[in-house]
Amino acid sequence: MKVDVIKVSGKGQISLPTEIRRSLSIADGDCLAVYATDKVIVLRPLHLPTKKQFSRWLDEAQVWAREAGYEEEDIAGIVKSVRRRKKQ
Repeated sequence: MKVDVIKVSGKGQISLPTEIRRSLSIADGDCLAVYATDKVIVLRPLHLPTKKQFSRWLDEAQVWAREAGYEEEDIAGIVKSVRRRKKQ
């Protein structure tokens, strides 16, 4: 793994090396998620789906839910049970 050294500007800005941007298909205006653990900073590209992709995924999810026997009325209960589990 190649390591690059970058400098933080006075405004807290950084520039990602061209090679990294190209290898991860990061373009001007793209968003990155950033989080820190211990003394490590992680940047992760966020490639949001297009409207067409999202629509296709929604259609697929609806077909799956129908085939699994779920009804629209079941959704509120499912969401509540998942939220309860996350709080525990």
